[in-house]
Amino acid sequence: MARYTGPRGKICRRLNFQAFESPKFASPKRAYPPGQHGPTSRRRTSDYGLQLHEKQKMKYLYGLLEKQFRTYFAKAAAKEGITGHTLVQLLESRLDNTVFRMGFARTRRQARQLVSHAHFLVNNRKVNIPSYQVKPGDVIQVREKSKKMEMIHDAMRR
Repeated sequence: MARYTGPRGKICRRLNFQAFESPKFASPKRAYPPGQHGPTSRRRTSDYGLQLHEKQKMKYLYGLLEKQFRTYFAKAAAKEGITGHTLVQLLESRLDNTVFRMGFARTRRQARQLVSHAHFLVNNRKVNIPSYQVKPGDVIQVREKSKKMEMIHDAMRR
């Protein structure tokens, strides 16, 4: 599956939000959006612009592209309950996000790579799909070969 590989600093400046976990993008050198008209004063954002802004934050935070995000939104809208809460639940239950939350990776991108390289088992089955939906009660464990990796070994000691 594809993912965004462009300049991350510009995204953080445009959204005025640290969309990537790296401390490199924590405080921008320039506190205005990138581009020719960035330093000029900002107008009041419309409701549509505000919603788009929030959607872009979610997309970049979880490392999704538009089509995949739209699919998650459609699933959330089809389920009962508040669509926003359901959407966050679906995104938080992805395997790469779960690995990140468990502390095996410093960033979601790193967690995605660990999952893609098949370092984890879900219910004793090798899973290398970052978008795999983890259900309550699923057992996530590190593969025996992967336990020797320094990064995973350190995370297991914590």
